[in-house]
Amino acid sequence: MTRVTLTRYLIEQQRAHNNIPAELRLLIEVVARACKSIGHHVSKGALGGVLGSAETENIQGEIQKKLDVISNEIMLEANEWGGHLAALASEEMEDVHPIPNRYPRGEYLLLLDPLDGSSNIDVNVSIGTIFSVLKCPEGMEPNEAAFLQPGVRQVAAGYAIYGPQTMLVLTFGFGVQAFTLDRETFSWVLTQEQMRIPPDTQEFAINMSNQRHWEAPVQRYVTELLAGRTGPRGKDFNMRWIASMVADVHRILTRGGIFMYPRDAREPDKPGKLRLMYEANPMALIVEEAGGAATNGQQRILEIPPEKLHQRVAVFLGSKNEVERVTQYHG
Repeated sequence: MTRVTLTRYLIEQQRAHNNIPAELRLLIEVVARACKSIGHHVSKGALGGVLGSAETENIQGEIQKKLDVISNEIMLEANEWGGHLAALASEEMEDVHPIPNRYPRGEYLLLLDPLDGSSNIDVNVSIGTIFSVLKCPEGMEPNEAAFLQPGVRQVAAGYAIYGPQTMLVLTFGFGVQAFTLDRETFSWVLTQEQMRIPPDTQEFAINMSNQRHWEAPVQRYVTELLAGRTGPRGKDFNMRWIASMVADVHRILTRGGIFMYPRDAREPDKPGKLRLMYEANPMALIVEEAGGAATNGQQRILEIPPEKLHQRVAVFLGSKNEVERVTQYHG
């Protein structure tokens, strides 16, 4: 059987369908190489001295892990000089990072969550990198305003998951493909094409410890799931919660389910916990391209007009029928 590498897949798609411009292909290859490097550091763990806190805070006021800082630096260093980017933005940095003048500038904008699931780093549970690509509006400086585009304008999105296998999941708006890292040849190999999320499911992912803080629609929905076959849904549901969005979404892409991170009463002024630009938008595009749905309880995530770079949002994504049900309850 012919093994299709990431580079070959991207080139053949461009030849056959003219849907991946050369500059975008090269950008994705740079990001994919950087993900290999991050995965290498993750796999070393204590042997590489990368576990534990960096004793610094990011823009979100969250304590950074050493691997958060390392992953952000790897992504910056890999993408600065290639000539494909106008600027990049990271969950770990307060401001947009324009490409330095000593390097050529490209036409794309890159948004990064360099290492998602930081709470799982030190306990050896799957974590990942999430990324989103936009085109810089013509004639516009690559500042924060250039990044404030709704998710429907993404030209590519993806994530790498560092688990028992290291995998890269990608979409360019025509389906979702998965690549597995061959640790012997150190190349990404296509292992799943056109991933699909079944419309119905019996699995849900939510942090139940926050139940007392949820709003009424979420309380109603989860109570119905917990009632099982004797309740209004007439079937039993299993709960899964990894506390790493990449890992939870990857499970849903593989076998279905619904992932929920609703807003709650602890911080009533905040519309949610997850970041629209770095987490919700790229994951929503991937999930929709796989036949699923993604809303904030009120509207499609990809249509939310962003107002600031680090905007937060409630997230309900996964199997279409379940996402539609919990969104109706918010109606």
